[in-house]
Amino acid sequence: MLDPLADPRAILVAGGAGFIGRHLCRALLGRGAAVLCLDNFSSASREGLVLLDNHPRFHLIEHDVVDPLPAKLRPAQIYNLACPASPRRYQADPIHTLRTCVQGAYNLLQRASECGARLLQASTSEVYGDAQQHPQNENYHGNVNPVGPRACYDEGKRCAETLCTDYALQHGVVVKIARIFNTYGPGMTAGDGRVVPNFISQALAQQPLTVYGDGTQTRSLCYVSDMVDGLMRLMDSPPDFRGPVNLGNTHEMTILDIASHICRLAANYGPHEIEFMPLPADDPVTRCPDTALAWRHLGWRPRVSLEQGLEQTFRYFEQQRTAPKAVQ
Repeated sequence: MLDPLADPRAILVAGGAGFIGRHLCRALLGRGAAVLCLDNFSSASREGLVLLDNHPRFHLIEHDVVDPLPAKLRPAQIYNLACPASPRRYQADPIHTLRTCVQGAYNLLQRASECGARLLQASTSEVYGDAQQHPQNENYHGNVNPVGPRACYDEGKRCAETLCTDYALQHGVVVKIARIFNTYGPGMTAGDGRVVPNFISQALAQQPLTVYGDGTQTRSLCYVSDMVDGLMRLMDSPPDFRGPVNLGNTHEMTILDIASHICRLAANYGPHEIEFMPLPADDPVTRCPDTALAWRHLGWRPRVSLEQGLEQTFRYFEQQRTAPKAVQ
């Protein structure tokens, strides 16, 4: 019987137990692929994989991508999503976050070079920092503070993009770079720290919604199924299209607008107040992608409306509150 790790047709999803990673694993299984999910569970829960664990084409590898990869691992494709994306999570251990971004990408690129796999690097809109160009296109070089509290993630992802580019040029590895903008949907955790799970969790608990700054800063929210579709299209694109390419929703809205949407969905839980808190250091004031490149090369644009996506996400959090807790 073939060892799943040595299956030359398998697709490796590093960080596959995370929010986007789980949705990606399910989508790939739905395509008929054999999926190897690699995660160290530093910021993800095993409970999120319950529906995948018994699938005959799903195999879990508990491993930190910073460490040398299992020698027999020989996938055909590698998606590198291995890094916490929430500031609360990645700032908890900034040195490990930076090592995950850089050393993790290096380990995966080295393996891709050895076995002829193509690799997709999940980069981030955070490479643009507190952007002075709006909306942000892929030619904008960003405005990042290299010694700020977010630098472990921002600069780590920027360095990973450099590594991918140089590996493609020096070793002929087929790489794809996706700059992921704000993504939301079912499967996020209440303690995530990002705006949508924060607001929904607070609304359901009948607590004030915490707005940092004056709430006029903007975000562009992309539903997770649309994001996964974009990632798979990018992976399957012609070898000479490397990116970077922005993946996100161009529907820009203020933090206060997002709070208003959540309050309407949570109307049955009573009136909700807004509690204003100081804006964290280096928090971007505007965030909106220019996705013309994704449309031109991938035929991709988001399809799920904000109203649909927020309602589905809200219902998911409602169900999680009433679901029976697993016995420890």
